[in-house]
Amino acid sequence: MRDLKHLYYFENLLQITNNDLISQAKSEGKKCVAYLCENTPEPLLNLAGCFGVRLFAPQTGSMDIATYYMTSLLCETCRALLERSIEGGFNFADCLIAPDGCTMINRCAENIELLRAMGKDNDHFFYEHMEVPLKADDNGVELLVLQCKNHILNPLHENYGIDVSEAAIREAVTLHNKVCRLIREIGDFRKEANPRITGYEFAILTLATYVCPKYLLIDKLTETLEELKTREPDENKYRARLLVVGSEMDDPGFIKLIEETGAYVCADRYCFGSLPGRDEIKLSDDEDALTSVCRHYVYECQCPRQMNMDKVYSRKQYINDLAREYGADGILYNQIKFCDPWAYEKALGSAILREKYDYPVLAVDRPYNINSSAGQMRTRVQAFIESIEIKNIQGRGKHGCD
Repeated sequence: MRDLKHLYYFENLLQITNNDLISQAKSEGKKCVAYLCENTPEPLLNLAGCFGVRLFAPQTGSMDIATYYMTSLLCETCRALLERSIEGGFNFADCLIAPDGCTMINRCAENIELLRAMGKDNDHFFYEHMEVPLKADDNGVELLVLQCKNHILNPLHENYGIDVSEAAIREAVTLHNKVCRLIREIGDFRKEANPRITGYEFAILTLATYVCPKYLLIDKLTETLEELKTREPDENKYRARLLVVGSEMDDPGFIKLIEETGAYVCADRYCFGSLPGRDEIKLSDDEDALTSVCRHYVYECQCPRQMNMDKVYSRKQYINDLAREYGADGILYNQIKFCDPWAYEKALGSAILREKYDYPVLAVDRPYNINSSAGQMRTRVQAFIESIEIKNIQGRGKHGCD
C-alpha cells in the first residue's frame, strides 16, 4: 500500500516522551497533566488551559535503578516509568495523577514522589493519588466523582487556575469525543476483508492520542481518515486475523512483530488501545458532565481491576463480541511481565475464550521493550498462526460460537 502521508510524523512523535507537540502546547502556556492508568478520566485532564499525557517510556533499556527500588518481581511497565522519571525524562509535566489501578502503579508513583523525580524547578507541581472503584455500580460512580473532585479538579484549579466548571468539562468531553470518533472511524477499516490500514499503523495513530495533546492531533488525524477513504489495499491476503488482548501495551513494535509473521492485528483490547479506550462519552441534560464522565469510566471499563462477577464474565463476552465484529480467527492474550491483575485475567480469559467460545488462543507474557526477546516471541506467534492454518485446512477452524 502507498505510505500514509503522516505516518512518519506520528512515528517520530513516539520516539521520545517530551515530543514536539508537548513542547508546542507548553510554549502556548498550557499545563501538562501526566497520568499513569486507563482508569483516569481523560477529559478532565484536557480542560481549557491544560492537556493530559499518559506516561510511557519508549526506547527503554536498562531498568537497574528502578529495580533497586521496586525489585525485579514487579511489573516492567512500572519499573520502566520509574527509571525514566529518575533519568529526568518526565520533567515537562506540571503534576502527576496516579489512580490505584494496581499496587504496582501505587509503588511506582510513590517512589517517583519520594525521590522527587518529577517537577524539578516547579513550585506548583503536585502529586495526587486517586482511589478508583473495584465494582461497576452506582456506588462506584459516586466514589469516582468524589475522587475526581478531590484529586484532579480541585488541585488543577487551586494550583494553576484551571476552569473546572460544568461548561468547561462539557467542552473537554467534546474534544475527547472528536478524537475518539476519528480513531474509531479509522479503526473501522480493519473490519474489511482486505484492510486498507495495517494494525501497526493503527497502533501508532492510537498511541499518539494518549501521549500527545489531543487538540494538536485533530488536523492530521482528519487528513489521515480522508486519505484512507481512497487508499488502495494490497492484494496479498493475511494468514490469519488476530485480536490482541491484554495489559499496558505502548510499544507498537509488538504489533509490528506480529504482522511481520503474516498475521493481521484486526482489533486491540489492551491498555492504550481503542477498544473501549476510544469509545465516545455520552452526555445528557439530565446529569452533570462530571457524573456522566465517571459513569462512563465505571461501566465501560474492561480492566480486570473490577472484580464483581458480572464484570468478570462480561469481559470475556466483550472479547467474543469484538472477535465477531472484526472477523478475528484467533485471540492473542498478552501480559506485561509480572503484571498481577492481567496474569489472573489472562489465565481465566484464555480458558473461557478457548473452551466456551471455541477460539484458538495464544497466551504470552512479554517484556516492556519487545526488542529484548523479539526472536522468541516471533517463533511463538508463527507457531500459533500455523496452528490456525492447519485447523482451517482440516475444516475445524471456527470464529466462535454462542
